[in-house]
Amino acid sequence: MNVFRNYSKYYNLLYKDKDYSLETSYIIDLLKKYTPNAKSILELGCGTGKHANILAENGYSILGIDTSKTMLNEAKKLSSSSVTFELGDVRNFRAKQKFDAVISLFHVASYQTTNDDLINYFKTAKAHLDRDGIFIFDCWYGPAVLRQKPEKKIKELENDDIKVKRYANPQIHIQKNIVDVNYFIDIQDKKTDSIQNIKETHSMRYLFTPEIELFMKISEFKLIDSHEWLTGKMPGDDTWGVSFIVRAV
Repeated sequence: MNVFRNYSKYYNLLYKDKDYSLETSYIIDLLKKYTPNAKSILELGCGTGKHANILAENGYSILGIDTSKTMLNEAKKLSSSSVTFELGDVRNFRAKQKFDAVISLFHVASYQTTNDDLINYFKTAKAHLDRDGIFIFDCWYGPAVLRQKPEKKIKELENDDIKVKRYANPQIHIQKNIVDVNYFIDIQDKKTDSIQNIKETHSMRYLFTPEIELFMKISEFKLIDSHEWLTGKMPGDDTWGVSFIVRAV
C-alpha cells in the first residue's frame, strides 16, 4: 500500500468533484435500514477522512484507519471530537473496542488482491463487530470488468497551487482477477513551473458474488444485500461498482 504515499499529494484535487455528501447520505440510509440503532462506526481505509467527518456531523462516532500517514495528516486537519484517525493496515488492525458497524468505501476491498488479503480484511471487520453487526463495503464487480474491459484514460485538474495530468494505462490479468492500473502523473507547481513525474501502479481485484459468499462463510458473515453503488439497482454486466452489505453471525 506504499503507493498511497504519493497519491495523497493530489488525491483531494483529483476527486474534488466527488459528491461525498451524497455518498455519505447513501451509507446513512443503509445503516438506518440494517442497523438503525448504530452510533459507532469503524472505517477501514478512511483516506483523507471526508466520509468520516460527514458521518460525525450526522451524530456518529467514527474511528478511521488508513495505511497512509500522509492521507491521515490530511484527514486530521478537518477532524472533530467525534472522529479519531489511526495508522493501521486493514488486514491486521485491531482496536480495543467493538463497533455497531464497519464500513469500507471507494473500493478498499479491491485493493486486497490475494485471497489471504481478503480473508484477513474481512476478519478485521468481523473482529470489531458483535453478532448481528453490519459491514458495508464496495468493490469492482467482475462481470462488468470482463465484459467492458478497463480503458486508457487521461484526467487533468488544477487548483491554485498545482496542475495535475494523470494518464491511466490498465492491464488486466485474467487468471488472477486483477487489473493493474498503471498511472503516469505530471504535477506542475504553478508558482515555480517545476514538474514532478510520478509513476504508480494500483492493483485492483475484481470480485464476483459467489466469491463474496464464500469469503463471508469463511469470515463468519452472511450476505444480506448487494446492489449497484448509490443507485440500489440490481448488479449487471455493466455495473462496475457494487455495494455488499453483510451481517456478522
